[in-house]
Amino acid sequence: MASEKAEKRFSHRRIERNVSLLGFLALIAVVIGGIVEIAPLFWIDNTVEKVEGMRPYTPLELAGRNVYIREGCYTCHSQMIRPFRDEVERYGHYSLAAESMYDHPFQWGSKRTGPDLARVGGRYSDEWHKAHLIDPRSVVPESIMPPYAFLAEKDLQAGDMRNDLTALYRVGVPYTKADIEKANEDMAAQVDPAAGIDLQKRYPKAQVRDFDGDPDRLTEMDALIAYLQMLGTLVDVDKAAPQERAGEAEAGR
Repeated sequence: MASEKAEKRFSHRRIERNVSLLGFLALIAVVIGGIVEIAPLFWIDNTVEKVEGMRPYTPLELAGRNVYIREGCYTCHSQMIRPFRDEVERYGHYSLAAESMYDHPFQWGSKRTGPDLARVGGRYSDEWHKAHLIDPRSVVPESIMPPYAFLAEKDLQAGDMRNDLTALYRVGVPYTKADIEKANEDMAAQVDPAAGIDLQKRYPKAQVRDFDGDPDRLTEMDALIAYLQMLGTLVDVDKAAPQERAGEAEAGR
């Protein structure tokens, strides 16, 4: 028994001291592990199961998301509720993979200085969001978030949104030709209830209204609030998670 252990220690020592052999064996281990993880993906149609209600961002929501990323909001706010009791009780139903299927890049994050925003849509009014962005401590006294008052004064200059939608279409986001052609018009239409009817037909559950309280201007504040107000509002999570409900029913028996 002792001789077997000594022989094993000698074998490991010989491998660890031989750089070429150690590198070769490490390569073999990585290749095998990579094949096990990657190969199954070639035999399935999609790694993310689609759920009812999920749609691409409207041009205004996408412009707001660009502002969100530009200002570094993702460094303090994640957008993925983990399936733990404390997270679900505080933020709502845990995030589904399909809810991030059109995010490039996704905003899951790994750090929360502020609350998770995966389901912030509809929790607060537009007026609350505007006040919070202008002076965070006016609505959350303990907040350490910096103010973003300039967003209300800065006209939205998103560029040609057709380019943004075309780029996303090329990586698999299902925008139609009509969506791409009307991208710039749709961006303005979302803050004008009289012009947003066609937009709502192509983007179900799109919220059409003036978001920042200034109907005469389209500002970065409009875009950012439009983005925040749609987060977590597209998917009926109770219908999308039948396995969870089945598990709860089984546990109740």
